[in-house]
Amino acid sequence: MSEKENDGPVGESPVDTERGVSSALPKQNVFHRLTHRRNDVNELGKDLYRQSLQYDQAQLEADAVKVRWKLDLLVLPMMMTTYMLSFLDKQTLNYSNAYGLQQDTHMSGDNYSWVASALYFGWLCGAWPWNLLLQRVPIGKLLGGMLFVWGALCMLQATVFNFGGFFAIRFFLGMLEGCISPAWVLLTSMLWTRQEQTMRSSIWLCTNGVSNILGALLAYASGVADGLTIAQWKLIFLIVGALTFVWGFVILLYLPDGPHNAKMLTEYERVVAVWRVSNNQIGIKDSTIRPYQIKEAVLDGKCYLLWMTGMAVGLLNGAVTNFMSAIIKGFNFDALRASLLQAPGGAFEVVGCLVLGRFSQLPNMVGVAIMVGCIPGMAGLIGIMKIDIEYRYALVGMCWLQNVIGSPIVLSWTVPGINVAGHTKRSAVLGIYFVCYVVGNIIGPHLFLASEAPRYPTAIKGLLGTYCAVVFFQGLYTLWCWIENRERDRKGLRADAVEKQLEGFEDLTDKENKHFRYKL
Repeated sequence: MSEKENDGPVGESPVDTERGVSSALPKQNVFHRLTHRRNDVNELGKDLYRQSLQYDQAQLEADAVKVRWKLDLLVLPMMMTTYMLSFLDKQTLNYSNAYGLQQDTHMSGDNYSWVASALYFGWLCGAWPWNLLLQRVPIGKLLGGMLFVWGALCMLQATVFNFGGFFAIRFFLGMLEGCISPAWVLLTSMLWTRQEQTMRSSIWLCTNGVSNILGALLAYASGVADGLTIAQWKLIFLIVGALTFVWGFVILLYLPDGPHNAKMLTEYERVVAVWRVSNNQIGIKDSTIRPYQIKEAVLDGKCYLLWMTGMAVGLLNGAVTNFMSAIIKGFNFDALRASLLQAPGGAFEVVGCLVLGRFSQLPNMVGVAIMVGCIPGMAGLIGIMKIDIEYRYALVGMCWLQNVIGSPIVLSWTVPGINVAGHTKRSAVLGIYFVCYVVGNIIGPHLFLASEAPRYPTAIKGLLGTYCAVVFFQGLYTLWCWIENRERDRKGLRADAVEKQLEGFEDLTDKENKHFRYKL
């Protein structure tokens, strides 16, 4: 990258964001630069942080606000749109099911449940490899390329004609889309502070609710379309797949891999962006795989609570995502009305994510926000069991409350990003977390027994117990973190600001870095 004048104050040394060295350093010959080139983003981050130390603290704080606004207005919408499309890809099966998909593809018995689970079997196979790969490759380039593949696979679903074909395509779609959630968790931790991450994560995940609204409207429009030469359920796959494919060009060209190469930031603003996140004490990104950190993750009891929470919220998500259409249709609504009645559920998810995301930004309220987010879903399940079938719109309202689960899901995803330090350890924790999450998604649809429609008492009772498990595991995790923070405070394990921030670039784990404090 060519050096150029930046927007910083006079006397500032330009930073080479490719090699992570200041131009103030002695000149090096070409051979030396090639053989000593540093590709480690964490080392580059440390260089950029040291560069920030020459600026006035008040100026950095003022400029950090401008940088945050740039990231919020330019990067966050890209993440939101990508996540919305990836969720819409997954939801196409749910919407298409109302228009004769099972009959046209000759599915019978529990074939549909297995097709719904196929996506999660694929995700299960890809969850661990994706998390290790994301530690080593540029996130923006990877996601841009994968959008082309997701779009093509989504459109291919319109060509299949039997259970086996659908199962195979949904499997590969799940395996390849398995990178999006951990990628966004990692990118969020690289661009925003720990205080900001829960709200930003809630914002990009609330687009699941937007996709529910758009998907329901798309399904309704497909249902009323006349003169089609293809089946209505096929049209849904083709439209969503084409939109996903086109969006891939935007991500490939403009999404940054981290604060060090964000095209929308000047050289000086990249220095400020790194300074902003230095208080996270987790650095930016280190591509070195350190096996001892994997061992530490496996031996850390708190991680098991995260993984069990992941499995529980996955089970809830799998149930809500794949059977909402069938539940509503079971209250004596036709296919068109059942599709349209799913749209308000998306609005519930958007509001829930934003409100609880904002609540989680209050001091020591991340864990509480996750537990509070379970209450609407529990109330809705009780309503489905108790309300008389003749009050079918009240029952639909109880179904809408299930969409609020989106907020506890994304907040629980965010916890490893803000509370697990050490890049290999965080990748391992996230990898196992998403394996557990996917297992839960696989189990969820199989709680619904066709003979128990429309109330599905076995499933409802199972989901109620799962909500209680989320509250228990998260409560115990929050208490454990509070005890460890108090113990470190009691021992006086503190450091000055610069020392603490530099430690974050040393790839220390949360157990090794005694100045690290868990966010409750």
